[in-house]
Amino acid sequence: MRTTILASLTVCLAAFAVPSAGWSEECDRNDQSQAGMDICAGADFQVADAKLNADYEEIIKRLSDDADARKLLQASQRAWIAFRDAECKFSSSGVEGGSAYPMVYAMCLRGLTDERVVQLGAYLKCEEGDMSCPVPAAP
Repeated sequence: MRTTILASLTVCLAAFAVPSAGWSEECDRNDQSQAGMDICAGADFQVADAKLNADYEEIIKRLSDDADARKLLQASQRAWIAFRDAECKFSSSGVEGGSAYPMVYAMCLRGLTDERVVQLGAYLKCEEGDMSCPVPAAP
């Protein structure tokens, strides 16, 4: 079941989060063309997304004995992804159709993803006995 949910999240990210296929190209920080900046913004988002996925996986692992908490986390993450994508579509709508759109959209994705990494990271740092934390401390 966990694999199915993670695969679904991956498909959602691939389908909705990355509007530019060019992001798979290597970022050249010296390239100040719009295409170059688009690629680097996409690469920056991919780094943040990898960190998010690693933290999410760690939380899922720590919740291995609590199916209800895992379901709540999964629902929360799905809702957060939907919010992030909708918010970034809205916040970048002023440049939609323009050459800067992929960069502006990716920068939004990265910013909100960085914020979510901080949220998930806080769960990973809970101290043993912290009743306000839904994630058990690392063994």
